[in-house]
Amino acid sequence: MPLLLVDQILKIYIKLNFTIGEIAEFIPGLLEFQFIENEGMAFGWALPGVAGKLVLTSFRLIASVGIGIYLFKLINEKAHSGLLKSVALIWAGAIGNIVDSAVYGRLFSHSGWGTIADFNVENGYAPWLMANVVDMFHFTIRWPSWMPFNIGGLEVFPPIWNIADAAISIGVIWIVLNQKRFFQEDKKRQ
Repeated sequence: MPLLLVDQILKIYIKLNFTIGEIAEFIPGLLEFQFIENEGMAFGWALPGVAGKLVLTSFRLIASVGIGIYLFKLINEKAHSGLLKSVALIWAGAIGNIVDSAVYGRLFSHSGWGTIADFNVENGYAPWLMANVVDMFHFTIRWPSWMPFNIGGLEVFPPIWNIADAAISIGVIWIVLNQKRFFQEDKKRQ
């Protein structure tokens, strides 16, 4: 719950104080705020049109319910605490991005190049379930110029992301790295 709260507070702050594309240094030489709105999913992938947006948001909602049910099942089975924490991170991240895509369109006016959004519940920028996800973190670190294959000078990780995305990624990576330990206990109990 705290992660979800921090995610939403930061997204609302960015939405109400930054214009699309605006940049502010966060950790010089490493990380900056760069406000974008993502119409799709990870790395800007999107399903085309209104139907695609509805399919994506519906998938997010169904996946979140499934993850929540799975988490409660794991709790009842007294699963490894690391697995519980990882699944909880994934669930919180999924819910954080659902909040944006499901309700931000009704709560805020349009953000634009040179236009800062405001709370506007009477006339939001999109219908329910059709809004964009707020992304703001951008790593600025670059590969050293001596790197082979013409990657020298390119950004190490160019996507722009948010706390919810990081929570999902960390949860999944932690499960992959620790799957033997997390799921070995399940086999011992059977």
